[in-house]
Amino acid sequence: MDTPIAALNGMLQRQREAWRARTPDVSQRLDDLARLRAAFKGRLEDFARAVSEDFGRRPRVETLLADGMPVLHEIDHVRRHLRRWMRPRRVAADATFLPARCEVITKPLGVVGIVSPWNYPVNLALVPMVDALAAGNHVLLKPSEHTPRTSALLEELLAGLFPPERVTVVQGGVDVAAAFAALPFDHLLFTGSTAVGARVLAAAAHNLTPVTLELGGKSPAIIAPGCVNARNADRIAAGKFLNAGQTCIAPDYVLVHTPERDGLVESLRRYVARHYPSLHDGGDYASIVNDAQYVRLARWLDEARAAGARIIPLTDAGAGDPARRILAPTVVLDAPESTTLMREEIFGPVLPVVAYHALDDAIEYVNACPRPLALYVFDDDRTRTRRVLDTCMAGSVAVNDTVFQFVQSRLPFGGIGPSGMGAYHGHAGFLAFSKQMPVFRQARWSAAAWLRPPYDGRIERLLRFLLR
Repeated sequence: MDTPIAALNGMLQRQREAWRARTPDVSQRLDDLARLRAAFKGRLEDFARAVSEDFGRRPRVETLLADGMPVLHEIDHVRRHLRRWMRPRRVAADATFLPARCEVITKPLGVVGIVSPWNYPVNLALVPMVDALAAGNHVLLKPSEHTPRTSALLEELLAGLFPPERVTVVQGGVDVAAAFAALPFDHLLFTGSTAVGARVLAAAAHNLTPVTLELGGKSPAIIAPGCVNARNADRIAAGKFLNAGQTCIAPDYVLVHTPERDGLVESLRRYVARHYPSLHDGGDYASIVNDAQYVRLARWLDEARAAGARIIPLTDAGAGDPARRILAPTVVLDAPESTTLMREEIFGPVLPVVAYHALDDAIEYVNACPRPLALYVFDDDRTRTRRVLDTCMAGSVAVNDTVFQFVQSRLPFGGIGPSGMGAYHGHAGFLAFSKQMPVFRQARWSAAAWLRPPYDGRIERLLRFLLR
């Protein structure tokens, strides 16, 4: 059932009042996370079924690995380090002001709003919530309306663990989401498309709400000259075709040395034959989430074909099964830069391959595009790899693999520019939902008294010392 828009502000105010009355201490935070872990682990199979029903078909193992495991690992990492993260941190005072002392106290912000997407509807809802709770906040969560069974299960799970004044799930479509983003949260995290992220940022600006935006963009994979081989092709394909490409950090296109382009296509074809032999028979391959997304991808492929691109399905079974929204893994060659496939984030199992003549051409190509959420570099030459890392900018990077940078709890995860702002995961997430409050402690005796009027000759002598 959709949450009435008129009720949203009251929900926020009740959470804020409850937070002010009793800010969660370390014991409460650790207990909340422990109970969440136990309850979530006990419902993993239920979530796998719900996600599969929402998609039409998604492999159980993919949901357990990509939605379940990151949540459990994030809780474990946070609980292991939380007491240390919460301790006040002593910092040295400027020598001029000794014997004063300084410290930084980490304070929770208050009430955090989280808007999560449909592609990983459990992971991208609960991982930021774990970080927000660890930081001592209360949470309003707005999951996606495109995965209604999973969203309902999230609501059921969280309602059984937390009182509504600590965690509340808000349900609804675009209108509810727009009203949600306009609430005066103490912090708002949004995961979704760049276009919608811009609207969320505009809505939050009215209240000067701090935001973390996890967006997307066209994440490139650069294969250095001489590095097309089965290992690298397999790792690119694994990251691209996971969840049928519906992953914000999936490789969006591949840059490959011209003489090796055809070899890469054949290696990708062999990967698909090995790992998706029963693509149309209920195999381990996800459906596109809904009709609108399937139609969008089909339309983009038709546009590229009409513009002269070569569309190459990587299976012998053809392009897919529209009735079940199954789109076969597909490579696109020679797509004009003007086509939508080459301008917009694909978010599906379609992989354009772009040939280059020299590695510098590939670097120049990436740098001419908006900064991506992820960059993948495949090269065993450390000098060349360092050159790419030194000259390219992205929200995250993986070298000689794809996607796995997302599940490293010790690495901050976040975009830059059109791919997002801010970061979370682990300590970065704890800090994102906290205020680092600086504290200056003056000593009993202080030379600062010498800086007060009247400004006589003594002040001039002191200034010469201070401004030396």
